[in-house]
Amino acid sequence: MSILLEEKQRAFAELREIKANLAARGWFPATSGNLSVRVGGFEASAFTFAITSSGRDKSVQTPEDFLLVNEKGLPTEATSLKPSAETLIHSEIYRLTGAGAIFHVHTIFNNLASELYAERGSIPVDGVELIKAFNIWDEEAQIEIPILPNFADIPRIAELVEGAIVPRIPGIVLRKHGIYAWGANAFEAKRHLEAFEFLFEYVYRLHVMKK
Repeated sequence: MSILLEEKQRAFAELREIKANLAARGWFPATSGNLSVRVGGFEASAFTFAITSSGRDKSVQTPEDFLLVNEKGLPTEATSLKPSAETLIHSEIYRLTGAGAIFHVHTIFNNLASELYAERGSIPVDGVELIKAFNIWDEEAQIEIPILPNFADIPRIAELVEGAIVPRIPGIVLRKHGIYAWGANAFEAKRHLEAFEFLFEYVYRLHVMKK
């Protein structure tokens, strides 16, 4: 068995497990969301990653849930499957961060928080313990989670990714859309995603309490 085939099978297995876990939380409503894991090396100019195929019900497991694409978001193997419409955003994040995995979900709280702070351009979080999930250990740490506009034209969003990335914040929110969270591997990306979702709910509920 080739190294690439082994890496592909490992990536698909990781994605299958993560997909089931997040689907059970209701984080993929109406076939939304997408997941990817890098396959092979970590070059910035040429790389391959496994990503969820477009339009699939993520609450069930099928042999057609994932495919391999290159750094341009194009399939690397002959397939009838289509990669997620947002594959170009994944490509940019991989290119710019060297991440090993990227998870994107749509939830009520990440949508509400993004709309609440849309004009600010970032979601402020002040002194919440789970900021430490991002390896930020400052006492009473304050962070700003970037928000990008949710254009219908995905390449327009992809062009904005580089300017939005904050090195110590492993995530970007699309306004009234969802969060892209990444990490060095699938375990770390999942930890970051869970932390973001906790923080979004905290920020929104705190806002409501203060009204």
